[in-house]
Amino acid sequence: MTDCLLIVFVKNPALGRAKTRLAASIGDEKALEVYKFLLEYTRTTTQATNADKVVFYTDFVDKSDSFDSTAFQKQLQIQDDDLGERMYNAFEYAFGQGYERVLLIGSDCYELSTDILNNAFDELKEHEFVIGPANDGGYYLVGMNRLEKKIFTHKTWSTAEVFGNTVQDFENIEATYAILPMLTDIDYLEDMSEDLKKRFNL
Repeated sequence: MTDCLLIVFVKNPALGRAKTRLAASIGDEKALEVYKFLLEYTRTTTQATNADKVVFYTDFVDKSDSFDSTAFQKQLQIQDDDLGERMYNAFEYAFGQGYERVLLIGSDCYELSTDILNNAFDELKEHEFVIGPANDGGYYLVGMNRLEKKIFTHKTWSTAEVFGNTVQDFENIEATYAILPMLTDIDYLEDMSEDLKKRFNL
């Protein structure tokens, strides 16, 4: 056990439920194909980090997927419609297990790298919080070295104000924080690089 934990939030891949905003442009089957690719990319990227790792699933703990149980702990997200509550619950779990530096990411960012994740953990040696802005106004990563619920409350998730509002929360509680490079989450067809589009014949 290390003192660092990387939390990975994933949706159980299912036709008609994966990448629904992307599916509006490319159809359910292609969207599911893209999401399964992103899950595999996330697994590869996270597995190489210098930290313990846990996958939090939306619907059920999948013991047979590619997130190898020898490398990844597996948990179920609390069944709450509010993303903030689910994220806070995951951080509460992490600190309850004795971890001192904790990151949380999703599984939608094809630009995320192992180096960025390791750097984010390093930032938590000097700062209380770390955040990685997404170019849609949200964030692809959030991390902390102490539990703080305020940053997960009073947010309209999946909107362009989430990153700015969260940074304002850091300021309001006079916390130290680091901001990582801006990256792109894949939610719409225009978020995909030309190489990715070619990979899926889009």
